[in-house]
Amino acid sequence: MSEDARFEDAGEAPLRLKALDAEDLSVLSALVQDAIFPGSEMRWLPKERRFALLLNRFRWEDTDAAAKRGRPVERVQSVLAVEDVMKVRSQGIDRSDADTILSILSVAFAPGEDGTGTVELTLAGDGAIALEVEALEIVLKDVTRPYIAPSHKTPDHGA
Repeated sequence: MSEDARFEDAGEAPLRLKALDAEDLSVLSALVQDAIFPGSEMRWLPKERRFALLLNRFRWEDTDAAAKRGRPVERVQSVLAVEDVMKVRSQGIDRSDADTILSILSVAFAPGEDGTGTVELTLAGDGAIALEVEALEIVLKDVTRPYIAPSHKTPDHGA
């Protein structure tokens, strides 16, 4: 039987963060590292100028507490929304297979002129998503209660 964790158990609240500069983005990138999502959970809404992903995010911020309490590590569903998106490009993603599971390695920003730039989502397996934005504004919001990571393991990059 799978058991849901509860934010109340750890005295925590769901994350809701906004990245408006490089420093903010480095924190957000660390929190979404190893988040996984099916290709079907990517949405670009050109009229709203928003690109959003529904992620199964590994709760990096909870690993110490899990270890201290001897409980399994957790994931949580989160929305990663990039605002002011003017154009979306991708490589290494089979968009005809909506069930393909993708994994985020990092999120970075390459500045352009006058506050514009490109938000770069690097994916495992040489995939990437490039979002041309008018300004850097990314929101990460947990939308479910945490749940025990199905693997019961912390992601490992062989370091």
